[in-house]
Amino acid sequence: MSLSDSFGRWYQRVRMLRCDGLVAEVRDWAAGLEELHRRIAGALARAEPRVRVLAYLRGLLGQLERKNGWTLAEAAGEVSPDGMQRLLRTADWNANAVRDQLRAYVVERLGPGGVLMVDETGFVKKGTRSAGVGRQYTGTTDKIDNCQIGVFLAYATESGWALIDRALHLPRAWTDDRDRARAAGIGDEVDFATKPELVRRMLTRALKAGVPASWLTAEEIYGQDKRLRVGCEQHGLRYVLATRSNDSVATVDWRQRRVRALIAELPESPGSGARPAPARTASGSTTGSGSSY
Repeated sequence: MSLSDSFGRWYQRVRMLRCDGLVAEVRDWAAGLEELHRRIAGALARAEPRVRVLAYLRGLLGQLERKNGWTLAEAAGEVSPDGMQRLLRTADWNANAVRDQLRAYVVERLGPGGVLMVDETGFVKKGTRSAGVGRQYTGTTDKIDNCQIGVFLAYATESGWALIDRALHLPRAWTDDRDRARAAGIGDEVDFATKPELVRRMLTRALKAGVPASWLTAEEIYGQDKRLRVGCEQHGLRYVLATRSNDSVATVDWRQRRVRALIAELPESPGSGARPAPARTASGSTTGSGSSY
């Protein structure tokens, strides 16, 4: 047998093993999705949306170039987007119950000792009727734009990461105009809340549900919120939060110090001959209980 023949057979075998591995992985994904569907099905009141939500999730996880009512319906073998639109707009289902089941599923799969990660994203819109839409800054376009802002909480371990909670930020223009809010499906019980306050609520829900996180991390808009930092301390949760250099933080001896002053006291970085730049830095607890910096 020539060297080229041996290589050819080896290559074909490797390809077959890779294909077998991919098939097994796809089967595992399909089984996992069906298991998750069984867990959340109880949150939907009727049989029709219970079936359709599985097709909807398959479409979201699929290879569709664009994902909207029409394309998801076509992928599910439906002739119009009416069913998918009913699922999202008028079907009787409990979104928070789905969130709770998803959170439990994620924690079971990813395991303990993870990191809670906070971030927000903007959804650019053209009209004025989508809930919470308004002219506000979004990192999506890096400018003030007509958009919705969603705030998200994710859980991550070495095994992976996934979103476990979400909140729509409603500007005061919406919470002060109850007729407009009702027209968009927002109940009168929904009040105005800053984005850091939405994060505090999500963090409280996660910790009360027993999410076994060891750390919290977030960007500057949340790191400046002293109540979030205090909440982490009270829960014994370590954190790394970005903040401004002119912010005040509590030190290990419970003194309030300016961040820039603490930076100035840091030793020079090894090998660089320079201290970190003071423009922006991070506020973090090293013990998770009663101390910062």
